[in-house]
Amino acid sequence: MTAYADTGCICSLHALDDHSERMVAWLKRYRRPLPFMGLHRLEFRNALRLRVFRKEITPQQRELSIQAMLSDLAANVFGHSEPEWLEVLLEAERLSAGHSEFLGTRSLDILHVASALVLGVEQFVTFDIWQGSLASTAGLQWVTP
Repeated sequence: MTAYADTGCICSLHALDDHSERMVAWLKRYRRPLPFMGLHRLEFRNALRLRVFRKEITPQQRELSIQAMLSDLAANVFGHSEPEWLEVLLEAERLSAGHSEFLGTRSLDILHVASALVLGVEQFVTFDIWQGSLASTAGLQWVTP
């Protein structure tokens, strides 16, 4: 079974938060590379920059988190994956049209679920109830570590 982790889960692995312990434990059990796309890279780095802005972490902690992520990429904890973006955007529009008015999903959440579907994974790993609901509705197994 293959899984896709949203960026919030990836942040929890590399920048200490309330979900970090559970996410680390889940990843140790999973033991396969998780997809990591340009979308993850942008959202991960921006999330860390926002944490610096909010004074939750220092710029040095941000850099340590980025270096930890790069180490995990080199160690094949994450594997570079890039779905065909036209397919992702078409799938995202389909998901939005069918579910956003009922589930209240945000664009980035939709893009992650659409990416997971295009990549052909079976599990969607997230702590986000809105994103998890969309993933489940779209036919993916929602995993909350």
